[in-house]
Amino acid sequence: MNSSKSPGLAGFGILKNTTCHTEKKISVFFSIIFMTVGILSNSLAIAILMKAYQRFRQKSKASFLLLASGLVITDLFGHLINGAIAVFVYASDKDWIRFNQSNILCSVFGICMVFFGLCPLFLGSVMAVERCIGVTKPIFHSTKMTSKHVKMMLTMVCLFAVLIALLPILRFRAYQIQASRTWCFYKTEHVEDWEDRFYLLLFSCLGLLALAISFLCNAVTGITLLRVKFKSQQRQGRSHHFEMIIQLLAIMCVSCICWSPFLVSMARIGINASHSKENCETILFALRMATWNQILDPWVYILLRKAVLKNLYKITRGCCGVHIINLHMWELSSIKNSLKVAAISESPVSSKQINLQPLSSTGQ
Repeated sequence: MNSSKSPGLAGFGILKNTTCHTEKKISVFFSIIFMTVGILSNSLAIAILMKAYQRFRQKSKASFLLLASGLVITDLFGHLINGAIAVFVYASDKDWIRFNQSNILCSVFGICMVFFGLCPLFLGSVMAVERCIGVTKPIFHSTKMTSKHVKMMLTMVCLFAVLIALLPILRFRAYQIQASRTWCFYKTEHVEDWEDRFYLLLFSCLGLLALAISFLCNAVTGITLLRVKFKSQQRQGRSHHFEMIIQLLAIMCVSCICWSPFLVSMARIGINASHSKENCETILFALRMATWNQILDPWVYILLRKAVLKNLYKITRGCCGVHIINLHMWELSSIKNSLKVAAISESPVSSKQINLQPLSSTGQ
């Protein structure tokens, strides 16, 4: 019987001769640590973003807060659901035959792995596009990028990710237990069927495309901000531009470093099929690197803000002997300041006032 088409026996053949072993105690410990740190960091980011969204409901602020909240909420549920299933599998000594007779748990695990893998990448690219529009076309952004439109984009992104995750189930292709017996995904061992290769290539191409869109949009945004930074003479504008550039660089580096190994590995398996040289240890290491992206994402928005960067700059100068830093100047809730600067810089009225300042000064 073809194991890829029989839900009850899917993936069990790989459990007999597996060459990828993991230590139970160490694996359970790291799974619990990853899940706990991910839940705490994303919960903190959600609390900060929701508090800021309740205080500031202007268009330029709401779009950023909604997209950022959607990203960290997705990461939170990803850690909660995937982490809980992984801990259960390790605690059950990876005995899939005992608790997965109907392949329901493996199917749920595989769907969650695909959805919570692609959805943050899609949201990251949407955020990059939104930031690019906000910086390059501020008037269009302020008039067209409303909260209603942002919520519609969030819904469409989630539905598209759900469709990609359910595609094998709709095609009566069961998710497979991987060689490490710790997670479920598309078939990665002895891939010969074109449909199995298609799913792997679809996942990797969509992920790499999302990273490419994020990179291009963030590059355009960063170049635009640098040009405005050198032209602007306002101190507040310079600090806002510096904050945005640091955030963009951090987001690009975290996403590319964490996700590229896993996406490239899946693409190699899809292209080379049964001749692929990707082994179980390499895939498992790449998967754990991808998991770190969901842990680091919220800290990019929590830590890399204007007040935090300002105090880090002061502490650095203080360590170099320039002057002593007063730590009471640390502002934990400074996200409203950066958003206030963003709203002012994007407003067409503020740009007119800036343009009128030289005329008034010459008249005096």
